[in-house]
Amino acid sequence: MKQSQSTPADDWRKRFARDGFLSPIRILDETEALAHRRRMERAERSFGDLHYQGKVYTILRSPMELARHPRVLEVVNALIGPNVLLWNGTYIVKEPRSSAHVSWHQDLAYWGLDGEDQVSVWIALSAANESSGGMRMVPGSHRFGRMSHSLTPDDSNVLYQGQTVADVDDGQAVFCELMPGEASFHHGWTLHASLPNESSERRIGFNAQYVATHMRQTQHDRDTAILVSGVDTYGHFGEDMPATVDFDPAAVARQRELDRQVRETMGTRPLRGRPEISHREISRR
Repeated sequence: MKQSQSTPADDWRKRFARDGFLSPIRILDETEALAHRRRMERAERSFGDLHYQGKVYTILRSPMELARHPRVLEVVNALIGPNVLLWNGTYIVKEPRSSAHVSWHQDLAYWGLDGEDQVSVWIALSAANESSGGMRMVPGSHRFGRMSHSLTPDDSNVLYQGQTVADVDDGQAVFCELMPGEASFHHGWTLHASLPNESSERRIGFNAQYVATHMRQTQHDRDTAILVSGVDTYGHFGEDMPATVDFDPAAVARQRELDRQVRETMGTRPLRGRPEISHREISRR
């Protein structure tokens, strides 16, 4: 009998179940990545700072193209199924030699979502390496449960309220180096962080979050998303409108309100129904 061979999707699922992340995955060639970077930097000159602007694909076409890229959705579908919503997307920019950093945290601890079928993609539009402050992740930490997060009054922390998990053993972390056009995918319970950009170049990435259509928002009933794969038979989210032109005035006005809502949603209230585990308990596992 002929033995069946595993597919790339099988390998992605196996690694994701084991580690809680995949890295690196090639999405764009470097020429394509540079073109998207140039479009983003042109948009900055018109709009101003785009760093951490929520649902940026509602005012710009380039991030929507990245979020819907067939290779991205191929991986997302392998990890969380065929019916998928794009919940949020933003550029994350670290300027050269800036103090901006991201503390150790778990995304799903403060997003208000009621399930676990979620994955984020981080697409590098410039090199994300050790000197430029690329991302670090703790393998297997998506199985630890929701950990205790404290708020840190640190203006250089990229996170809205400086959400921080204390006493993470950096020795367990894996550095996810990405070339332009490569991406990492991580689960919302995976511990991740990044250090400041000590290089002379900007570190630019596009970060998008995807959820299975059965997921819902527990903090309010105004959340929105875009169906990017399959069908949505649940209707738990209102519908965002993807940009068809850049900076349509009506879209910009809507995005200001959407960005405010994202910032309010990504607060500090814990996700319901998930047990909280101390880091001390994790070290015994």
